[in-house]
This record gives sequence, C-alpha cells and structure tokens, in this order.
Amino acid sequence: MNTKNLKLFLLLFAVTISCSKDSENNTVVVEDENGNPIEVDTSANKKGVGDSANDLLSSNSFEKLVVEILYVDNLQPTASTLVNFKDFLEARLNKPQGVEIVQRQVENESQEVYSIQDIRNIEDTHRSKFNEQGTITVSGLFLDGEYDQNTENGSVLGVAYRNTSFVIFGQTIREFSNQPLAPSLTTLESVVVNHEVGHLLGLVNAGTDMQTNHQDTAHGRHCTDDNCLMFWTAETGEGLLNMLTGGSIPSLDTFCIADLQANGGK
Repeated sequence: MNTKNLKLFLLLFAVTISCSKDSENNTVVVEDENGNPIEVDTSANKKGVGDSANDLLSSNSFEKLVVEILYVDNLQPTASTLVNFKDFLEARLNKPQGVEIVQRQVENESQEVYSIQDIRNIEDTHRSKFNEQGTITVSGLFLDGEYDQNTENGSVLGVAYRNTSFVIFGQTIREFSNQPLAPSLTTLESVVVNHEVGHLLGLVNAGTDMQTNHQDTAHGRHCTDDNCLMFWTAETGEGLLNMLTGGSIPSLDTFCIADLQANGGK
C-alpha cells in the first residue's frame, strides 16, 4: 500500500458520543411474526454510544442478541465477514440464548456524502428489529458514499453513533480492498465491524469502566496498545500495517477484555 493510499486509509474508525439531538419520533410500526402491524417503542435503541454496554455484554436483562444488517446496492458484507463477526460476539457476550445475525437489502437513494443525521434517518426508515423481552438488537448499516467528516488526509470507514447502531461505509472499504497489496475485503470489513461494535460495548472508557488505565486520550475512546483492535491508527501508517500483517484480524488486548469481563462480558 503506497503512502498516498495509507494516508487515505488512516482514519479507520470513528465513534459519535455527542449530545446532538436525535429523532424525536420514538415509535415505529413493524410487522410481527404473523405479518400483523404492531407499534414499537424505539427509545431504548436511541441512546448514546456505550449506554447499553452492560445490556449487550451480560445476560442480566437480555439473554439473546439479534443483529440486523441492512445494506444498499451490492454492498452486502461477505459471508466470511459475518462468520468473523459472530465469532467475535460469541467470544465476548454472555448470551445463553445465542447470537443471531439477519441481513436485508434496502432501497435508498444514493448519496455521495452522509451526515450522522442522514444515517439516523436511513436507520429510522428501514430498521425493523428492536429490543423486546429477553432480546436486545443492534442495527448495522452498509452504505455507499462517504462520511461528511472525511478530510483530505483520511477517510472514515465506520462509525458507532447510537447505543445499538453502527454504520459501515462499504463502498469506501471496497475501494481500498481493490488496491494493490491491500488487505482482503473480508479482513477490512471484519476489522471495522468488530471495532465499531467494540465501541457499542463501551470501549474504551465509554460506558464500560476501565480496570486499568489504557485509554489513548489523545485519540478519544481508543486503546493505547497498538496491537489491540481498539487502537487508533490515525497517527501512524506503521501501526496500521502491523495490525493487518498477514491478513489477520486484530483481537482485543488483555486490558479491553478485562474491562468487558468486569461489565458482564466474557
């Protein structure tokens, strides 16, 4: 990967933990298992990033997790990406009733640039899975276009923006995976998806308390260990290359795992 491409790849992950105003419409009509319309309160799925970390990690309130993957055009994640994602979740979450991933293609007018509000609006239009008794749900959007916070020095590939919501800029990831010597599409997708869900789980110091101080405060909610999945790679290309050497997907370090375990995870 050449220097120009590295600079464009460096802003790999993002997390939105601001207090910006969310949608005021907290009800939606969806179909039940028999196809009958029902009104659902969605307020529990419209909180801040990290607010549901314990609910996701532990079995105290929810014994099952359902992840609804919504993708536009041909941006469906690879089958191997979803296997890697499920393995990551099952390794860290206490969900005795299991982890289920469902996916669905959605129609959306293509945009060149997306703001967080645009992304929220798309989720609100298409999301059909919400928390219910015993089951917590997560929404993952795979979109075309770019994030409006991109700069000339870097492109964001994923953002965690609600307590149970993340977005992946799938077209951008594919552009990088098609470049010479770049990691595979599955590797890039897996790293970004796992990283963004790590933020939903409260990492680092964002809803899940640290057992040992390992927050890279200079880069927000990220880990100081440059081999950890939650490392912020915007400063050095060397760190990014080391993370992805041989096509392997970085794992969480012992500090992050200890944090999750203390908050109800495995």
